[in-house]
Amino acid sequence: MPDIWIADDDASIRFVLGEALREDGASVREFADAESLLAALGDGAPDAVITDVRMPGASGLKLLDEFAGRGPRVPVIVMSAFTDVASTAAAYRKGAFDYLPKPFDLDQMRAAVERALAQTRPVPAPLPASEPEQDLVGNAPAMRELFRRIGRVAATDLNVLVTGETGTGKELVARALHRHSARATRPFVAMNTAAIPAELLESELFGHEAGAFTGALKRHPGRFEQAEGGTLFLDEIGDMPLALQTRLLRVLAQGEFYRVGGRELIRADVRVIAATHQDLDAKVEAGQFRADLLHRLDVVRLHLPPLGERREDVPLLAARFLARAANEMRIDAKTFSPAALGALTQMPWPGNVRQLENLCRRLAVMAPGREIRVSDLPDAGAAGPPADWRAPLQAVVRERLARGDSRLYARLREAFDQALFGVALAENGNQRGRAAERLGLGRNTLTRKLGSSRARKRGKR
Repeated sequence: MPDIWIADDDASIRFVLGEALREDGASVREFADAESLLAALGDGAPDAVITDVRMPGASGLKLLDEFAGRGPRVPVIVMSAFTDVASTAAAYRKGAFDYLPKPFDLDQMRAAVERALAQTRPVPAPLPASEPEQDLVGNAPAMRELFRRIGRVAATDLNVLVTGETGTGKELVARALHRHSARATRPFVAMNTAAIPAELLESELFGHEAGAFTGALKRHPGRFEQAEGGTLFLDEIGDMPLALQTRLLRVLAQGEFYRVGGRELIRADVRVIAATHQDLDAKVEAGQFRADLLHRLDVVRLHLPPLGERREDVPLLAARFLARAANEMRIDAKTFSPAALGALTQMPWPGNVRQLENLCRRLAVMAPGREIRVSDLPDAGAAGPPADWRAPLQAVVRERLARGDSRLYARLREAFDQALFGVALAENGNQRGRAAERLGLGRNTLTRKLGSSRARKRGKR
């Protein structure tokens, strides 16, 4: 039975909260001020604390300071009628688990307490420093085949064209090819050709001499010189202007180039790996990309599948990104609940692996508690029902109307509620408060509807 302590000078709030938490199976102790609660710590620490901010004597923020210096860490939920940015930020800075405004929703408080109690579960071990070769991960058949091909091609000096949608990790493939090649001790230089203005792209690639153009005050080595003996990764190669494609072709064909404004012929010992999300063959047909340059770049083609085609890798990637974010930002490690991982797996992921990584970084900071649940995930982009879900319903309606069903609305509505509530409860660990919150209902509304449904079932027996 969890032990929860409440500190608030308002007796009515202590009573309402205490009764609700006892109904949920918790042991509750109530205190009218922070000093009384702190004095009771000699009897042992609670599993969670709920405190007001402004009370006679020491404030709730002082209580946070006291708990911050103790171990093991006790999650403290702060509630206050004062929810300005300064107060909220101060509470979180001092280690508050959550901050709820007064008057608070009882179901919201119950959900916060449930999350706080999850803090007592073992903390996941920190992710060890990531080895470079582990950055590109996956167990999907398409990824295993990609790893096999990288292993075969890396040891050669062949130019490689990496294709795939934006955010699939094309630069990781290029880095893996470099890391496992004979050039691994030499530089790896990456350049996104779409991110550099066309008028500067030539200078960035090949460098320039002093005085070559306005603002060129001294000699500047380009990316080819910087990557000498190593690997040059040219991302978004499909956006390179045609005029510059001709110069790149010369380097690939003859291994030499001139700086902008220069007369010295420079030899280039560089392996070029290019990447694109575009259909270069179609661009060749449209006259927007040189066919001979494509042949030089596309000696070996490696394709990265979109995340939607390797959904079995989502849990592995999500866990890795979440742990990495915690390490980088020096915050407590978190884990995904099985239901949350299932929901992540079903999302469409138009932004691919990059979108998943960004979401994990956001959840590492914003999700309360050590366990990230379905209710913490964004609604936007989540997998919804099929676009044509109404069609089967319409067919049932037509069939029942043709049979003369006089209670069609009540029966279909009951079936709809049963399906909706059943899935919501199953996805949220059979916790009514959490399921109701996810559905946009109050806990009492859900309880009432479930009770009505069961009563109707008993009446039919």
